[in-house]
Amino acid sequence: MHLFRLDASILPGTSTSAELATAAEAEWTAAHPDGTVTRRNLGTDPLPGDAWTHATLAAFTPADQHTPEQREAAALGASLAEELRAADAAIIAVPLYNWGVSQHFKTWVDLVIAAAGPTAELLKDKPVLLVASFGGGFAAGTPREGWDHSTPYVERILRDVWGADLTTVRRELTMAAANPAMESLRDLAAEYHTQALDAAATAGKNLARA
Repeated sequence: MHLFRLDASILPGTSTSAELATAAEAEWTAAHPDGTVTRRNLGTDPLPGDAWTHATLAAFTPADQHTPEQREAAALGASLAEELRAADAAIIAVPLYNWGVSQHFKTWVDLVIAAAGPTAELLKDKPVLLVASFGGGFAAGTPREGWDHSTPYVERILRDVWGADLTTVRRELTMAAANPAMESLRDLAAEYHTQALDAAATAGKNLARA
């Protein structure tokens, strides 16, 4: 069995999304002690910012006319797509940054699509866990309801483009413990933390059983 794990936090040592992904991964590895885990951390090892441009242009250029940059970018995109094809299950951990999709995660998606095409179901019917974390509150009825422009996009890519059997685990108010202005929300944030850890562990067990 083969698990693919992608992290997008720029602060892995204190990352909530990484913590939840690790809780899920632990359940998967407990069930598959001889399994293989492929990890990619876009936050600490970002992809080249210009790679998508070169990979896209390569797709419209005869192979014998590719520049060195186009050949390198096309090969990178193909390897990223193959990581998804080779996996039996996946954990994708994506924090919300500036109310949207972070540029390093978007680069990864764009490179995969440049290599595999916009209709390739790379995760067709595979169990996939999306871990989404948020410094503030974005639930219905909160002042920032509707400001999460990351999660719907990521779900669309994983489920509707790549065909994943998708589960999403969210944790909000991750900045409450450090932000004095959010002191009144700390008890609720702690409750959310516990709930998210439980949900991530359950999701990890479901990944292992699928």
